[in-house]
Order: sequence, then structure tokens, then C-alpha cells
Amino acid sequence: MKARVACATIALLAVGGTHATEGAMGRSISAAQITPYVGIIPPTPGLNVSVSYINYDGDIGRSRQVPIAGVAALDLHAKIDLYAATFAYIWDTGKGRWNYASMFTVPYIRPTASASLAVGAAQRTVNDRASGLFDLYFAPVIASYHVSEVEHWSFGVYVYAPTADYEKGRLANKGLNIWTYSPAVGYTHLFNKASLEFSGLAGVDFYSKNHATDYKNGAVFRLDLMLMQRTPSGWGFGAVAGWIQQLEDDKGPTADRLGGFSGHSIGVGPALAFKKSFSKESSIDFTLRWVKEFDVKNRLKGEPLVLNVAFAL
Repeated sequence: MKARVACATIALLAVGGTHATEGAMGRSISAAQITPYVGIIPPTPGLNVSVSYINYDGDIGRSRQVPIAGVAALDLHAKIDLYAATFAYIWDTGKGRWNYASMFTVPYIRPTASASLAVGAAQRTVNDRASGLFDLYFAPVIASYHVSEVEHWSFGVYVYAPTADYEKGRLANKGLNIWTYSPAVGYTHLFNKASLEFSGLAGVDFYSKNHATDYKNGAVFRLDLMLMQRTPSGWGFGAVAGWIQQLEDDKGPTADRLGGFSGHSIGVGPALAFKKSFSKESSIDFTLRWVKEFDVKNRLKGEPLVLNVAFAL
């Protein structure tokens, strides 16, 4: 069971995080947060490491104004490459109903963006790019409750700290200049002698105010689902789905002018997994998914590609 956690609660949300709602996207991306066995922390203590990669290429309609870094832009197109290394330690709590872990993530981001900005009575196209460390991300405590051998829940509060560079007026920033607090609940149910897995992850992202732009993002609810069938050879085939729904309007002068800029999106796509075990306590686990976003409002619309590689040591 230990190997599962590297692809489960330990990697939970590790791949999330691009532009804030202020840039037409939240910390979370459609169907990108869910991972296999998201409800399970196993009882075996030790360090687990995972590395992840997200590629996101999206845009928003030419007629739609988007608040970003203190300005309102038209025809926004953004591309993000996000790399992250997640380190998690499982506490030595034995084989009871509860198990616990702590984690932190070091992300690296390469955003590029282009948009039309108003200069007097004219419009001009601006291109921008950046690269460097993204905002650090951590969870002091993640708890997992084992209802039975096949049913599991996980609970945690995940925190993004504004540690990366930020500059008002830039289309592409390495950080968001805000704190984000994300309480989340995960659930995993195993069927057919654990060969078939259903997992779900629900959470809410709460954002602090960006004092550089006087903009505060509204709270965002997210729900990710995964169904995965695994074979004796180690391969897994399945699907993911995600729903992102803003619960309240954004606040600030720019947000008020744009009617609160509240948004939502839905995405679905296939998922592929492969696991190789080297011993009872060590393994490597790959997961790959591609998501097609649709029914999108006031958010970038794209097709995220997510790769996660987890190591149980």
C-alpha cells in the first residue's frame, strides 16, 4: 500500500496552480488535481517523492475583457509549463483507522502570454514571458480515515504562499502575489479486488487580496473525479472529469467594472497509468491525462496535459 500514496494524497494538488482568477484561471485546473488513490495514506512511515508537469495552452474570446495584473486585456492567450517536485513524509502512526502525512511542493513555472491592451484610443498587442520558481505550496497535516479495506477518506488544508516574483502590469508573472488556502476532501473506493478504482476530490480555494492591484478573487469550488481500471501487467486505463465553479464575485475596481468576473468550467478526458514495483516498499508510478475543457465562462479555455511520476522510497 505504501507505494500508492505517492500518487495519492501526497501528490494531491501538487500540479495545480497557474494564473489566479484575476488572470482568467484559478489555482486549480479542470480535472488536474485528482490523483489515483486520493483518499489513501498508507500506514507505513517514510518519505515519498513525486514530480509532475502540466502543459496548459488556453485563450479567451476576443470580445471578453480580462483583468490581469492590474489591467483589463482583450484577446488573452496564455501558455503555461509548470514543473513541480513534491516531498511528503508519512507519520509513524501504525495501522489504525487514521494515518497522517505532511507535504510541501517546490514548483517552477514558464508562463507566456499575449493580449490586446488599450493605449489611449488605440489597441496594441503585448507579448510577455517569464520563468522561475512559482509560489511554494504545502500542507502541514493530511489525514486519512480508512472506513474499510476498500473505502477511504482524506482531509487536508493546502496553502500557497506568495513567494515568487510579481510585477504589476505584466501579463506573465512567476507568482500571483496572494495567499491561497484550499481545504479539500478526497474519497477512494476500490472494486473487483482493487483492480477498479473510483476516486473523487472536492475543495474550495480561498484567495487573499492582491494589494498591488487592489483585486480580490472570489472563492472557487472544484470537483474532480477519476475512474481507473488496472490490469495485472501494471497498466491502468480510465477517465477523469472536472468541474470548477466560482462561488462569489471578484472584488475591486476592475472586477466591479467587469460585473464581478465570476466564472466556471467543465473538463473531461482519458487517463493512463503504469506502476512498477521493485519491492514491497518501493515502486514507481506514472499517470498521464489529457483534458478537454468546455462550457467555459470568464476563464481561459484549453486542453491541459498532466503528467505525474511518483516514487515510494
